[in-house]
Amino acid sequence: MRPEQLRLALVVGMLLSAGLLITNPIDPQMNTEVIFDDEAMIRIKDESVEGKSHQLVLRFRHDDGDQITSNLTRVQELMQLENEFIDGTNPDTAWSKKSFTIQRMVTPFAIWSDAFDSRNRSLENATQWANVLLPEIDEGWCGSGANAEEKAAFEASLLMLPEGTNFGIACPAFAGASASQPPVADEILWIIYAGSSEEDSDWDSLRHWADRNSENTDYEITAVGVNMMYGKAKAIAEEDLRFVVIASFLVLGAMLTIGLRDWQSAGATLCGVGLVVGAEFGILSALGFEFSIIDGIALPIIMGVAVDGAFWYSRSSRNREEVRSMLFIAMITTVAAVSLAIFSPIRAQRSLGLVMAIGIVLDWVVTRYVLEDFFIDRREKRNGNGFEDEELTHFSAEWVWPVALIVLASIAVISPPGVNVLEVEQFLPPDDPSLDTMDDLQSKYILASSTTAWVVVDVDGSDESDFDALQDLQKQLGQHPSVISLETGLLQTPVVVGISQSGNATTIDEAADQSLDSAVFGDMRLQRNGETVGVSIGVLIDGENSIAAMQFAEDTEDLLEQNGFTGVVGGDLPTGGRAAETFEQSRVTQILTAGAAIFVVAMFVMRTPLPAARIAIGAIAIGAAVDGLASSFGGRGVNTALAVLLGMGFAADYLAHASADHTPTKLDMSARWWAALSSASVFILLAMTTFPPSKNSGQLLSLSILLSAILATCLAFTHRPTNH
Repeated sequence: MRPEQLRLALVVGMLLSAGLLITNPIDPQMNTEVIFDDEAMIRIKDESVEGKSHQLVLRFRHDDGDQITSNLTRVQELMQLENEFIDGTNPDTAWSKKSFTIQRMVTPFAIWSDAFDSRNRSLENATQWANVLLPEIDEGWCGSGANAEEKAAFEASLLMLPEGTNFGIACPAFAGASASQPPVADEILWIIYAGSSEEDSDWDSLRHWADRNSENTDYEITAVGVNMMYGKAKAIAEEDLRFVVIASFLVLGAMLTIGLRDWQSAGATLCGVGLVVGAEFGILSALGFEFSIIDGIALPIIMGVAVDGAFWYSRSSRNREEVRSMLFIAMITTVAAVSLAIFSPIRAQRSLGLVMAIGIVLDWVVTRYVLEDFFIDRREKRNGNGFEDEELTHFSAEWVWPVALIVLASIAVISPPGVNVLEVEQFLPPDDPSLDTMDDLQSKYILASSTTAWVVVDVDGSDESDFDALQDLQKQLGQHPSVISLETGLLQTPVVVGISQSGNATTIDEAADQSLDSAVFGDMRLQRNGETVGVSIGVLIDGENSIAAMQFAEDTEDLLEQNGFTGVVGGDLPTGGRAAETFEQSRVTQILTAGAAIFVVAMFVMRTPLPAARIAIGAIAIGAAVDGLASSFGGRGVNTALAVLLGMGFAADYLAHASADHTPTKLDMSARWWAALSSASVFILLAMTTFPPSKNSGQLLSLSILLSAILATCLAFTHRPTNH
């Protein structure tokens, strides 16, 4: 195939690939499922009787700030609002968003209504509290004589009413409470379970519903909770991404035009960048690749890397074959470093690493096979067949290379140790109001201050011995010091929600069929083809102590083994804590492994060990320094790991340019630094965003590419001058 035909085929193919975005638009996700793999949650999602759902929370206060639960009129108003939310009878208050389905709602008043109904008292039709509170139920809903509905009402009151509430009939055992009085609280929570299909992550639509109904009713309604915070983070990231992509094209256009002194070459480079981005995302979207919003960070990075070839072909005095060789070595060593992320145990790293690696390869393909002849032709038209180049020095400065390596190593040595646990707070700017709201919730609600650890146990739903053993396991779990307990003053009940003993049930299926669902969690069975093959046990643990969460997971795994069960332990905090621990233990090894990979591919291509070793050593030095700098920019963590690998890739890229054995020249130096500054300008834009992973990556990448250019310059000065 002639070069013209290959070029045309590539352009047409990439344009068609980009066109796939029309029929396969990208809907990036932002939740824990796209950040890390949680085996327990995967099992629950695939096998749950109810289907995997996401827990969303609405907080209700009256506009006047006064009591809600002791005011019967307000209780009934909110019960009506709940009905309208579901049945859609009132378009002003109904849930109309089709982007995700509401599987079920858990509200304290609906559960209270069931408790009163169990004693033939109607909360909906009551005209005063005495209609449902008298005659008194002496022990209320927390006493030994309470029925299943009343126990559920007590659980709901503890979880969905704030701390300091006078619980009244919910538990007269509390000091100051009375069975003749309703609970007294000035705010309540609703818990909404949203469907789990891939499209069901537009949590911000619930925020819009809350804002609209705050205006249409006498209540201040706020969408809160972890998933809403992820929704807020997604909205921030999308807004940042729109800014960065548009601004990056403008800034790159300006830098290319000034640096290349040729608007046509600048325009062709930008067209190539657009072609790469469109083609990659079109193909991945058509193949069903599940993008996370974090993958958007790859866009400006791919754009920044793409300018490299334009400057070396257009501004350096090197011939076609020399530039080809340099760019190929740069591409393959960069990909070798970044590709290590594809083998990471953390899903977000694998996803972002894959997107970056593909983008870097496509950048090289477009530069090499589509734009190369154009760049060479434009250079020859400007310069003719000769180049006015000159050596920058007539002496060797071999000492600058080891000094630069020592400086980089010192950055790594003096950096503080430690790794941040991957949690939702890392995806929101530190001054975001959602963080203050979450702090307020955590100070008032057990549900907000805790996190759910999930224990998935393999059992036979019809086996009596499994049922008995499961009851023992649940009691043992409740004895762990990390488990949160509900205290009535007389009793302490750990929040371990699985399959409860009910009536005369002797199997798991019988118990699940006879008992009411938990007020919060629902049916906990896991089934395949209609047969119960497991149980998910939800355990509330301290949401602020990642070390305790990891210890709980470890102890529970031992407990499963001791009881003869197989299963897995998961949940956001235990899994996030373990991910951070794994990263802390492997980050140095990862840097060294990336260096080894760079050496292997460089040696394979260059066939000479000394330049390959220099490239690998320099890349390791940059990686160690960037890892050290990460502790000063938001903290070292799994979010910064890929920036470290990419920094090593940049180092390999620029060191590959400088590894040729000749004295540095004016044009070579110009090409190197214009490429570095153009890429850095895009990363600086990324550093100006508010989405913390983007901001931190932009800061680290800006520094890493500048350090890489400096180190490459130092390496270039080690070459002996030409004899004159």
